[in-house]
Amino acid sequence: MTALDEARELLREFPVIDGHNDLPWALREQVRYDLDARDIAVPQGAHLHTDIPRLRAGGVGAQYWSVYVRSDLPDPVPATLEQIDCVRQLLARYPRDLAPALTAADMEAARAEGRIASLMGAEGGHSIANSLGTLRQLYALGVRYMTLTHNDNVAWADSATDKPGVGGLSAFGRAVVREMNREGMLVDLSHVAATTMRDALDASLAPVIFSHSSSRAVCDHPRNIPDDVLERLPGNGGMAMVTFVPKFVLQAAVDWTAAADDNMRAHGFHHLDTTAEAMKVHHAFEERNPRPVATVATVADHLDHMREVAGIDHLGIGGDYDGTAFTPDGLSDVSGYPNLIAELLDRGWSKSDLAKLTWQNAVRVLGAAEDVARELKARRSPSNATLEDLDG
Repeated sequence: MTALDEARELLREFPVIDGHNDLPWALREQVRYDLDARDIAVPQGAHLHTDIPRLRAGGVGAQYWSVYVRSDLPDPVPATLEQIDCVRQLLARYPRDLAPALTAADMEAARAEGRIASLMGAEGGHSIANSLGTLRQLYALGVRYMTLTHNDNVAWADSATDKPGVGGLSAFGRAVVREMNREGMLVDLSHVAATTMRDALDASLAPVIFSHSSSRAVCDHPRNIPDDVLERLPGNGGMAMVTFVPKFVLQAAVDWTAAADDNMRAHGFHHLDTTAEAMKVHHAFEERNPRPVATVATVADHLDHMREVAGIDHLGIGGDYDGTAFTPDGLSDVSGYPNLIAELLDRGWSKSDLAKLTWQNAVRVLGAAEDVARELKARRSPSNATLEDLDG
């Protein structure tokens, strides 16, 4: 039996829980949520990284669908609600394959049924518009994690890719973390500044996650996790879900991506735009400037290091499919997870360790957040604090 055969066999028992997939935003951008135009029951390789046949081929058993909206939108809350509605439409349209999931128990039930547990994560604190009431309503609608920032700061938290604002988390930012703990919503520290990571670890009573981040020691990009933060995950109980985005995992891709992003902006596109028109500009740039190519081994190098620093109980996978223009060789879409598991088998990872990476750690972390929420709700009322109250 080859390593790839072994990987597929393992994934049949312990499928991948992927921490971050931007399919809803891709559907918004490409077809304005016209699901007939992008029927993911059939292969959509010409347009998307994600469809049901490739999720099945990749051994995906649970997916956190990102309900991301751009931070420069004038009114992000209704746009976030539209993203949530998109996920609900997908669940209603494909019930044989996608199972709605709100809890760790729901994830296990979906696995037993052979369906893909579908959860939601909001990518950026701008989606709550500085309102703890809005935060609670997103949880009520099924959102189970929130990334504290996206690429830009919010008023109460600093982003990894913006200038320092409040120096990490403000007083209101710490209140957001506490309210997320009380609700059972996972605090996601991908995209945030290292100062925000450390402040959130200080403030959170529940395990945190990084839904799609890799190791800064392996690739020195601000979107990645410093070793001192990885070292704190065992004490917190949280997990880091390695991402596949080449510009975050391959050092040679960092400078190339900066130039490619500048080229996109010079042609009037947002640098994260993955519509057909934008991709033509991307590909023309790539023809003139060959792209440094990440591989499965590149991602495995991150996991080897992160395992050494944080331990196997604190790792997972968050590919960021349909949220990136480029992907590594061997991980071109959601069918590629077996290639990564095969690479790790070849590196000596045990099947029990791989089961933790793919499935068990993420189930444990969500269950632990639920436990903390039950305890906090028994002794704490919802907070109605405002940004003005706490930050002046």
